[in-house]
Amino acid sequence: MLPMDCDRFADQRAFVAQWQARQSTAPPPNEEPEVSSNSAFRRLSLLILLVAAWCGTSPTLAARKQGAQKQGARKQGARKQGARKQGLSLKITGAQEEVYKTAGGVKLRLWLFTPKGHKPSDQRPAAVFFFGGGWTGGTPLQFKPHARYLASRGMVAVIADYRVKGRQGTSPFECVKDGKSAVRWLRTHAARLGIDPKRIAAGGGSAGGHVAAATGTLTGLDEPSENAKISSKPNALLLFNPVYDNGPKGYGHSRVKARWKEISPLHNLRQGVPPTIVFLGDRDRLIPVKTAETYKKKTEAVGGRCDLHVYAGQSHGFFNKRNAPMYAKTVTEMDKFLASLGWLTGDPTVSP
Repeated sequence: MLPMDCDRFADQRAFVAQWQARQSTAPPPNEEPEVSSNSAFRRLSLLILLVAAWCGTSPTLAARKQGAQKQGARKQGARKQGARKQGLSLKITGAQEEVYKTAGGVKLRLWLFTPKGHKPSDQRPAAVFFFGGGWTGGTPLQFKPHARYLASRGMVAVIADYRVKGRQGTSPFECVKDGKSAVRWLRTHAARLGIDPKRIAAGGGSAGGHVAAATGTLTGLDEPSENAKISSKPNALLLFNPVYDNGPKGYGHSRVKARWKEISPLHNLRQGVPPTIVFLGDRDRLIPVKTAETYKKKTEAVGGRCDLHVYAGQSHGFFNKRNAPMYAKTVTEMDKFLASLGWLTGDPTVSP
């Protein structure tokens, strides 16, 4: 028995039934039915129809499928176009949504998580997180667990959208510009948001870690239309398997090419780099441990602080909430790091 699509078979069966009905009409008087030729034709027709069903050549079904595919493509295109024009709009319970930037008609949003009883006059430390996704995709929801945790510990925690290739057709340079804009926006509105403008951290994972590291190391790539008198440089960096080498042997070099020196955090370390904590797995195929060690040495060489935590047997993305043990361990170390800066008090509330 040949396997075939039920819809396809129904189309062919109806056609055969109509043909057989025509063949059952009685012949005119004095005319002999052409039994042998009709039987042969019937067998040939059935064979053709079976082959058509097997190959999917039914004109009715093909047209139906083609129409459905076109309609699906139009809907998908409309969704992408909407994301390009509006940016991501997420409904996150308990978070305050703000538009921090409009670029090329795209509204970029961030979501703030605040401690219970938070007031604009509180002057709390803050952290903004940027999602990973190779500068191509991703969602701010990746760092929602981290943001909720820091809010429970007394900080204002933020997750931010930024332009990516898959939604807006942009390059890593626009990603960095958006990251800098987010930090500057938080500092600009610190009084209204109850944030201490001198205690703002930037964090992120993978390409989002690159965006965060870039905000703390690069002197360029600020939006010309923004107030340069308000710094876009964070006061601390929270980096989860970050991309911070865009050199010829580093990750993403093909995306930045000749401009790699102006966007590679590893090659822009200088005095005044924010205190940094880095989390990395020793089986990460994108970010070698050697690169992380080099970053640490270069940071310390210019008088900075870089705490490097390498986890045995862990691969890229090991820190996410779905890996509960590693999430707990990395969040605990992040908590201790922030406490060492005087931003948190008390013991971490996540058990490793």
